[in-house]
Formats: sequence, structure tokens, C-alpha cells
Amino acid sequence: ESSSQPRKVTHHGRVAAPVASSNEDTEELPEFEPFGAPGPRGFPSLAEYLDISKVDMMKNRAEINHQQHHTDRFNTNFLIVRRGQEFQVKITFNRPYDADKDKFAVEFGIGPSPQFSKRTYMPVFPTPERQSPWAGRVVVAAGPEVTMGITPTADAIVGRYRLYVAVVTPYGIRRTCTDVSRDLYILYNPWVKEDVVFLEDEEERDECVLNESGVIYHGTWDDIAERNWNFGQFDFGVLDACLYVMDRAGMPIVNRGDPVKMARIASAMLNSRDDDGVLVGSWSGDYSYGVAPTSWTGSTDILLSYYRTRKPVGYAQCWVYAAVFNSFLRCLGIPARVVTNFYSAHDNDGNLKTDIILDENGRIDRKNTRDSIWNYHCWNECFMARADLPTGFGGWQAVDATPQETSDGMFRCGPASVRAIKHGELCFPFDAAFVFAEVNSDVVFHSRKRDGTMEVVKVKKDHVGRLILTKATGSYDSRDITELYKFPEGSVEERTVLEKGEVYGCARDQSTLPEADVELRLPALEVAVGDDFELCLEAVSRSGESRTVDAYITGSVVYYTGVTSADFLFKTPTLELEELWQVPARSYMKKLVEQANLHFIATGKVKETGQIITAMKVVALHMPKLSIKVSGLNKVNELMVATVDFTNPFSLVLEHVYVRVEGAGVLSPVFKYYGLIPGGSRMTWTEEFTPRRAGPTRLIATLDCAALRQVSGQLELDVLP
Repeated sequence: ESSSQPRKVTHHGRVAAPVASSNEDTEELPEFEPFGAPGPRGFPSLAEYLDISKVDMMKNRAEINHQQHHTDRFNTNFLIVRRGQEFQVKITFNRPYDADKDKFAVEFGIGPSPQFSKRTYMPVFPTPERQSPWAGRVVVAAGPEVTMGITPTADAIVGRYRLYVAVVTPYGIRRTCTDVSRDLYILYNPWVKEDVVFLEDEEERDECVLNESGVIYHGTWDDIAERNWNFGQFDFGVLDACLYVMDRAGMPIVNRGDPVKMARIASAMLNSRDDDGVLVGSWSGDYSYGVAPTSWTGSTDILLSYYRTRKPVGYAQCWVYAAVFNSFLRCLGIPARVVTNFYSAHDNDGNLKTDIILDENGRIDRKNTRDSIWNYHCWNECFMARADLPTGFGGWQAVDATPQETSDGMFRCGPASVRAIKHGELCFPFDAAFVFAEVNSDVVFHSRKRDGTMEVVKVKKDHVGRLILTKATGSYDSRDITELYKFPEGSVEERTVLEKGEVYGCARDQSTLPEADVELRLPALEVAVGDDFELCLEAVSRSGESRTVDAYITGSVVYYTGVTSADFLFKTPTLELEELWQVPARSYMKKLVEQANLHFIATGKVKETGQIITAMKVVALHMPKLSIKVSGLNKVNELMVATVDFTNPFSLVLEHVYVRVEGAGVLSPVFKYYGLIPGGSRMTWTEEFTPRRAGPTRLIATLDCAALRQVSGQLELDVLP
């Protein structure tokens, strides 16, 4: 009989039991485990044997565990510790503990069917004579109270464990009953040398694990814009949401101590393509069924919404994927940072060429140009040793959750050793060649004749991967990390690396074209949305002789992915020195798409020599700003008020406007909807909040509507204890 329902796949006959892959389903251990069968009158009374009255997890934020394990910022009701480092639990028995006579163990179980052989069940013993892989010792024993010190191995499984205290009696093992409040979380530990995620540099470690306020760079390489983000890795519920992502991926519990496997699975799970992962990507401009990518202020809402609804959240573009991935990694204790590559190549055939096709007259042939150069693209780096690679390729690893290409059949990318990318070792797993092409492609201009034949007329080698930035440690400045990915342009080392890349299948364009003695230049521009501006095209002769250039210049509105939306300017000047054009705002305003990028491409033919010369420029229009102010005592647990202020500078009415605000440790994400904000009018919104913890933080606000994307503002705040 045919059924529309898919067939249920079972494990019967293939494996003895299903693979344990859910941290949420933790199996309970029995309260009494007899050694033999009961006698005719049942088991004798166990009253004379040691019994457990109370277990104190010592999970107060101010207590030793959270302080020593750097987990005191988590907003949680549970104990959270890091592997490879001792934590303490206080056990109260029903009578004074006698080390010679009484035998007990602290037991840890994770997932369904915990087993010692799989390291998902682990007993910890107090006596030096008998130890398991997790070290145990009695720190203090005073009467019935015993404080146990427990050290999980530095490669222990990461996740949520259940704790039991078990006492051995002659008739069997008696245990504490299952109590959820005794659950604890064990995370990666970048503070401990034995852990593969160990990061020695203290300042960098604090930044890449403990900092919740981030800056993500966008715009253009010569006019960099900042997007503030609240990673929120310590917010209530975020850790559970991150573990649920692993459950949803069906990741076996036994593999969850390996950060390479975890990062690879997460890079697939953070996008919804092919596995119903966390975020739905949309570059369309229509976000009516979700939140516009430019509207988000942090990761908390996204992760909690996925955890609560069990459904992918809309919508994301590259920086949202990177920001949420960063929260995921930092939350679990893997050092991570968001990086931005300006002019990021995305070619469709895996070589080192981004092809731009021109027609016979030098105009861009939109129909035949398939490759695109993203004005910028964001991905992540996470820090870990790579036992699966030769020595020297650990450290920063590139991972990317934006669904661009499939890797081993799924949309994911990495972890790829950044050092391997720099040195052209492209056969090392995972996806090094893809990232290598994103930062090293040449832009190849082809002239297409009427019969369809093509000729290479110009190769630009220094356009792609122009600048790679991340946030500096300990400040809100940027840090240029281009040299971690590539050798200086034109150096001997760079040539060697690119030749090595070709051996591994990354083909380049081999055309050797004579160097033109004229250069086209489009000088830098800083323009605000709605402004008229002046565009200048210069022809600079290097030979000292006068040259005339027949030029074409096209101005188009583009998405940040480099995809053209509409042309708004086309000129065909004959240049001797330079040409100026006035560009009125009305010519581009109606055609703008989100992120307001204008792209100019100039191509020219030198009359005297017949050489083709080109210049490209992206102008990211500057947005109006929001202002945030706060009033109140600026102390923990004292009521404060945030005021968000915005004046619509345009004559047009802004419709369906969403304003969002949040701040790490002080203000949970909130939003407000305005039906319309008329031209020239002012919007003021006040929101009360109570800071939960002391220290420096940032309030971040965005305003978003279809006509005006990525308007934002932020405010530094130092909360007193």
C-alpha cells in the first residue's frame, strides 16, 4: 500500500541501541541498585548505613566555583564549570563521615543511556587509592559535611550533566533521587593548557570568550562602517539554546568534547538550508514574515526564539550568521571572533578568477557576468589545536555559517586553518580552498566580441581581499588582520603561495598583459543618503606624454553582495585629465536597496596605445543616526530610563518602522513599532530597565523600515556595583 508518510527509519538490526544524540533526554539512575535478589522478607533496613541528607552545588555566583571558572556572568540557576579544572560540591550525610568505613562516589551522567565506556557516565571517588579518569579528593571533612573537589578531564564531553551521590552498602548502592537542581553544565576551558581550545594570551582570551559587546565591520574598505552587536552569550536560556542546536543536528553525545567537530556541525546548523537550522537567509528586501537582517541588535532573541519555537528564525545575512555563530562559540567556551573581508570573491566555479564580461564598447555585459564580488563578507574564526593536521596549523580556524556553497553535501564551511590558507596548503580539511579564493581571487575583465569569443583585456590582482578586519582586544577599535590570511601583495612569498594554490586546483588567469601607461582613478567619496554629490573620474598618465581615453562609466545601485539592482548613471566621456559630474539625489534615491551601496565601474580605451584600463569604486551611503541617552542612578538593581531619539531627515514618510534596543547585562531586547514617522518629525521612546550586573557595557539601538535600513546608535555605560 502506498502512503504519503515517509517511512520511519529504525535502528533495529543495525545497531544495538540508537546513538545517544540528545542532551535534553538525560536518563535517570535508580535510587537503589541491589547487588543480589532480595530475601523472602525483601531487603533488610538500610537505616544503619550512611545516607545523604543534602547536596550543595555551591552554585552561587559569588562562590568559588563560578569565580574560579570564569562563569560568574552567566544568568543561570545552575552550576556552570569548565573542564580540566577542579570544582567543589558540598555533601551533608546523616552522620559524621568515616573515611575508613564509608564508601561513596559522586556520579555524573549525560544524555540517554549513560555508559562508562562511552565516557557519558563518570563516577568520581574521594580516596586516592581508587580513582576514575575524573580526579576526586576530599577538600574538607567536618563532621557530617564533606566538600569534594572534582576535576573533569580536559577532553570531557561538553554539555549538561546530572549529578548523583551514591553510597555503597553491603546490599546494594543507594543514591540520591533525581533532582534537576543538581544538574550542572561543563564547558570548554581556554584557561587550561591541556584543553585543545587553550588560548595563552589573557587579553585576547577575555575578549574572545567573555566579551558580550561586539563590533562588526561593513561598508567599504576605504570608508568603514561599524555595526554594534550584543552577543549575549551569558543571557538566561542561551546556553540551553546552544546545546539544543547540537541536539537538533543529531550530534552524538560522545563527540561533543571535540571543538573541530562541534564547529563544523554548528556551521551547518546555524543556517536553515538542508537541516532546519537556526537562521533563514534572505537578501530579497521583503522581510514581512520576520525581522529584517539590519534590524537585529543581538543574538539573544534569535537563539531563544529557535529554542522556544523549534523553528528557523527569519531573517539573516552574512553578519547575522557570523554574530550568532560567535555567540554560540563563546557561550560554550571556544574563543571566537567575527572577521570582515572587504571585496570578498564569490565565484561560481572554484577557481581564482572572478570574471567580468565587457561588450565590444567596454560596457559591462550584465547578462553574461555571473561571478559577484561581495562589498564585504563576514565569517568567524575560532581558536583551537588541530590534532588532525600537521604540527603548526592549529590556532585560528575560519568557519562560515552563511550558506554559499556546499561542503561534503551540506551548506557549511570550515574549520579551515588560517595559517594553511596563508601558506597555500589547500588540501587540509576543511574548505581551505574556498576561503583562499574569497581572499585571493583576481578580477579578470574579458571583452566579448559579437561572435561570442572572449579576450582577456585586464587583470586586477589587488582588488579582492583588500582588507580583513576584526575588533581589537580590549577596545572598540578595529584590528587589521589581513597579514594572517595573505603575504603582502606582489611579494615573492605571495607568488609562491599562489603557485602552490594552483597545484591544489585553484586555477588563475595566466594572461601577461603589458602594463598600461595610464591609470583610471575614482577618488574616495563620503556621501550621506539623500545628498547630491560630485563624481570625479581621473586619467593619470605615467609616461609623461599626453594621452586621450575613450571611457565608459556606469553607476548602479547594488546589494552588498555585489549584485546589481538598477543602473542610475551612464556616461561616455573622452578624457584627457579628469571629468566631473553632478549626481543629484533624485537619480538614485528611488532605486536604493538596503545598505544603500552605489557601485561605479569605469572602463576606458587609450586612443594612442589601444590598451584597456579600468577602475572600480563602491560608495556606501552614510545613514542618519539614532541617539540614546540614559538617566537614573547607574547602579545595579536601581531603576534607570533609556531614551531613544530619532528625527526623520527626509521629506518622505517612513512607514512600518521597528525600533529595537538592548544592552548586555542591563537591558533585555525590546522593540517598538511605529506605523509611520512623517518627514521632518521626531520620534522619542523611553524604556525603563534595571541593570543586573556591574561593569562597562553598551546599549545598542536600531531603527529599521523598508525605506531606511541600518540606522543605529549606541551608548557606553559603566554600571556601579
